[in-house]
Amino acid sequence: MAVRKLMPPAIDPASLPESKGVTSYPEPFRAMVAGRMRRVLGETLGLKNFGVNLSRLDPGAYSSARHWHSLEDEFVYVLEGEVTLITDEGEQTLTAGMAAGFPAGKPNGHHLVNRGSRIATYLEIGDRRPGDEVTYPDIDLELRWARRFRHKDGRPY
Repeated sequence: MAVRKLMPPAIDPASLPESKGVTSYPEPFRAMVAGRMRRVLGETLGLKNFGVNLSRLDPGAYSSARHWHSLEDEFVYVLEGEVTLITDEGEQTLTAGMAAGFPAGKPNGHHLVNRGSRIATYLEIGDRRPGDEVTYPDIDLELRWARRFRHKDGRPY
């Protein structure tokens, strides 16, 4: 059977570059996401109001530092493997077909950790509100005005 080449607005995510461990986190926080890979779907398709990433976590990798957004809603949907969702309420395991959502402005730090022995894949979707600020409750990091990281006492990284 011949493989058809997709034309916009359709894409094959496997044809997109995969960024591994790419982050704007300052040191010393970059290492925690070194095992995270992303394919940027939303921007590739020209979406401007929300972002969509196809993400993979190696065993032992984190999706991010635990965080919450002031203005941005977030949604994750697990496609394969299993991840541990860690929130202020505790930990729970998410497997393929499960989803989680994080409403804007709700101060409930969250992230995913792959504690399994195989790669986990998930979709992450979030809107892109101007002025969004990000709080990282477990580490000395904030993302504030002009999308710049700083220490919690206001000093820039």
